[in-house]
Amino acid sequence: MTAENNARERLGEFDYVIVGAGSAGCVLANRLSEDTSVSVCLLEAGGIDKDPLIHAPMGFAFFPESSPVNWRFDTVPQKHLNNRVCYQPRGRVLGGSSSINAMIYIRGAHADYDRWASEGADGWDWDGVLPYFMKSEDNQRGSDNYHSVGGPLSVSDLRYRNPLSDVFLKAAAELQLPDCNDFNGAGQEGMGYYQVTQREGRRCSTAVAYLNPAKERSNLTVVTGAYAERVMFDARRANGVQFREMGAPKSVAAKREVILSGGAFQSPQMLMLSGIGPGEHLREHGLDVVFDAPGVGANLQDHLDYPALYKTSSGDSVGLNFGTVKKFFPSFFAYKTRREGLFTSNLAECGGFVKTDPTEAEPDIQLHFIPGLVDDHGRKKHLGGGITCHACVLRPKSRGSVKLASNDPQAAPAIDPNFLADQDDLHRLIKGARIMDRILAAPAFDGVKGASLYLEEPASDAALTEDIRNRSDTIYHPVGTCRMGRDEKAVTDPQLRVNGVSGLRVVDASVMPFVVSGNTNAPTIMIAEKAADMIKGAD
Repeated sequence: MTAENNARERLGEFDYVIVGAGSAGCVLANRLSEDTSVSVCLLEAGGIDKDPLIHAPMGFAFFPESSPVNWRFDTVPQKHLNNRVCYQPRGRVLGGSSSINAMIYIRGAHADYDRWASEGADGWDWDGVLPYFMKSEDNQRGSDNYHSVGGPLSVSDLRYRNPLSDVFLKAAAELQLPDCNDFNGAGQEGMGYYQVTQREGRRCSTAVAYLNPAKERSNLTVVTGAYAERVMFDARRANGVQFREMGAPKSVAAKREVILSGGAFQSPQMLMLSGIGPGEHLREHGLDVVFDAPGVGANLQDHLDYPALYKTSSGDSVGLNFGTVKKFFPSFFAYKTRREGLFTSNLAECGGFVKTDPTEAEPDIQLHFIPGLVDDHGRKKHLGGGITCHACVLRPKSRGSVKLASNDPQAAPAIDPNFLADQDDLHRLIKGARIMDRILAAPAFDGVKGASLYLEEPASDAALTEDIRNRSDTIYHPVGTCRMGRDEKAVTDPQLRVNGVSGLRVVDASVMPFVVSGNTNAPTIMIAEKAADMIKGAD
């Protein structure tokens, strides 16, 4: 290893080296390089976001399973899901997962952040984070007490709404579920259309919003195809990063800080490969321990999602059916010429937040409705039309982990969400599925909803439980593995500095103490905005 280290080509020395150009890393690269007196290097294992499927909003549904823009991680077998290996897609491209997600803009409940602060994340209460949500935002609807205009991130209403989405919302109204016109305003509860991170009918990833406006700055260097291997230390001070570019060993030095923004799976993996993590686990893999940090990789939380799938004869269903084929060329023309129509849809156009019990202080279930059949993350294909509705538990009690599967930096980490380890999650998911069933059985769906693909109706609780164990999986919101806080198991402090060492921070969804009540892209961008000000203030 020493000989290889000596042979590494040195890229140079920068004030800040950021590992990962995803939802957080692109924000940091922009904000830190605003100061022309500092130099910033951004390393990204993936490539440039040039695939047109990234930028056409509905394109994400057509990525091939082997697409290079997806890490395509798997979990270890999940013992509470009948030992199934579950799927964990993550973005491997400029913009990270913001380049391949469904673009839903959700901040979470106000109480989520107050809970963070009460558990030791000082300064991260709702009043402390709202200014950073607003700083990032350029909302098509304009500004008010919760929203702003002029920020880098475009947030807009959908330009296209599938008629089946209207049917879903009509059915919810028939059950007297409340409307919610703004899930990011005073409260979440209710049903409605989601706002999306789109600009003029195209995806607005963090690469588009933050990196593109900054990439020509002379003090910002962006390196794609850069596979980070470990953080370098001088004693316990981080002073650079070793990586491979197109297989060639290289390194880059950091004068002020190294910042990890690899997400909930790869930031803890990078810390462990660098000698920061549970000491016994690191020694098992032949790694020297720089700092014994048992919290690294612990506290993994994710939203487990259960989908209900039904056939439909409606020509508005999107999928492998005649209606979609008939609309394809007119829709493609409308998108290319006016950025309008079907191709601007994010498919998960509407949904909402519901309580499984009226005594709940906040909604505990989120619903996503899709006017098409999305089975096993879209990997199982079905001929004909259909609809899908998803339910997930917003504040799960189950906790999992990320560990090293190998000391090889290019090996995937061992991901164990430990889904349904806590029975409360299962009980809530069953209740959420029953609410979903009632919506789909409302009169609005008469003549629209056909046969269930998996469950015979009416399904018993035992049959529903077995179907949940057979088919539920992530809805792509892993967080918490480099938790911030004040206790001895916190990985980072409230300034996101890694405990036990200096010159090293983690800035991404892994620092969340608890998963927020909703989609995690907007909160991750907020975290990076707030972190950038913290870093600037520390200079």
